[in-house]
This record gives sequence, structure tokens and C-alpha cells, in this order.
Amino acid sequence: MAIPILHLWKKYFTDPDEGLGSSYERVILNHKIESICRNVRAKRVLEAPSFGFTGTSGINSMALARAGFDITIVDHDSERAELIRGVWKNLDLDVEVCETMHYSKLPFEDGAFDVSWNFSALWFVEDIEAFLAEISRVTAKAVMLCVPNRWGVGYLSQKYGGKDDLKRYLKEDHIKPRTFDPIMKKLGWTPVDRNFIDCPPWPDIGMPKAKFLQKFGLGFLVKEEKPEPITILDFFSGKDPLFEEKMLRYAWFERLAPWIVKRFWAHHRYVLYLKDNHTVSTLKRQ
Repeated sequence: MAIPILHLWKKYFTDPDEGLGSSYERVILNHKIESICRNVRAKRVLEAPSFGFTGTSGINSMALARAGFDITIVDHDSERAELIRGVWKNLDLDVEVCETMHYSKLPFEDGAFDVSWNFSALWFVEDIEAFLAEISRVTAKAVMLCVPNRWGVGYLSQKYGGKDDLKRYLKEDHIKPRTFDPIMKKLGWTPVDRNFIDCPPWPDIGMPKAKFLQKFGLGFLVKEEKPEPITILDFFSGKDPLFEEKMLRYAWFERLAPWIVKRFWAHHRYVLYLKDNHTVSTLKRQ
């Protein structure tokens, strides 16, 4: 739970260095959501809300855009929405960025999207039931909800350190599956896959590793030189074509770790919902 993102999100639009943790997270997340979209034969994809707890806002769906999907994202801050448009434009990627003050009413027609999803963003929604009803209304095939792993050791340590911000700015109940799962089922969605994701060999510390070590009096373990900046935007721009390959070198732990380890170590978890039986059976066969 990188609480500082609540106050420092603007800086990433001028200094997009996200560090190793968020960079790895982006790649793993991209592979997952693209697989879902291909399996349900999606064309139109909605990411709402787009503001989560990771570096440069509004770029989680860029990989989908590069893969040929039509992307729409929704944000509740007009300044951030304009900055998001700028980032996408600089990379020559098409996106529709919509603004809304309240997620309980989305400005789209019924069934406008094949897939809707969000990442670490549900706790910014005021009325979770009304929002999910809108997501259900505008989505035809699949919904993926990805939330922080509240059992994770990293989450628990950050929750303790950022408890004031948590109470003031976020609605923690909204990221609990026991909150949103019954609502989705009532709306006619079937959960077909739920698992942990974003499980690298390091804990979810939510801050630069040097600062993390310094908090525990272990700053002497950190080298003095400033590490090279890391951002997936260099991959999308072509500056770093090996970016994905470098991040996936750390995926061995995610592939091999048993479920019980991921329960306490993974940084996030997701639930995938599908709407009709034909889509469910199709996805399970693939």
C-alpha cells in the first residue's frame, strides 16, 4: 500500500522512474489482462477507475492498446486525466480518457465494453454497490477486479505505517472480496478464476528499497550510487526493447511458489467474473 502515491502522483509524469517492484508488477499484470481479453475475444476494454497505487497513473492498459484493443479509461481528477492523455499521445497510442466525479454513474451505453477491469482502485469508489452495478451494465463479457493482498506481510506493514491516510482517503472494505463478491454474484456474474498475482522474490514494501532499509537502521547495506531509473514507458517507446524480458527474470518465484506462500507474500489478488455460460465454457477450454 504505497500511501505516498496519494500525495505524489504528479511527480511520475515528469519523473516516471517506478523502480523494480512496480515495473515487474506492470509486466505480470499486462500478461494477465491481455490473456483474459484474448480468451473472451474482446475488442473494447474499459479500465475504471484508472487511479491505483502504482507510479504513473493511467498506463496499465497501454499493453492492451499496443495489442490492438480499443481502450477507454476513467479518472475522477481532471488534471490527472489531462496528464494521462498527454502520456498516451507522446507514445502515439490511442485512448479515450473520460472524467467523472462519481463512479456510480458511468457515461457509457449498456454493453459498451467486452471487458472491464481495475487495479488497486476499488477503495477510491464512494459507493461500491452502485459502481459495480454500472460496471455490470456497461460490460458484456468479463470483469476482472484486482486488489491488494490484505494477507500479505508487505500490505500489513504498510497499513500500520499509513493507517491515518488509509482512514482518511480510502475505503478498505471495498477491496475485500467478501464485500464485492456477493454484489457481483447478485448482478449475475460468475467467478471463474481467483488467485494471487504479482508475487516477486521481494516483499511489497511500497517504497524504494534504500528507504525501507533505512527505516530499520539498515541503510548501511545500500550502495551510495543512485540506481538507473526504471519505467515501462521506455519499453512502449522502444527505448528499452528488452524491458519485459528483464522483468520476467524475476517471475520464477511467482511460477514456483505454492499457494500458501503466495497467500502471505503476493502483493495482489484478483477475481475474474464472466457473464454467460457460453463464455465461461469457452474460457475454461483455453
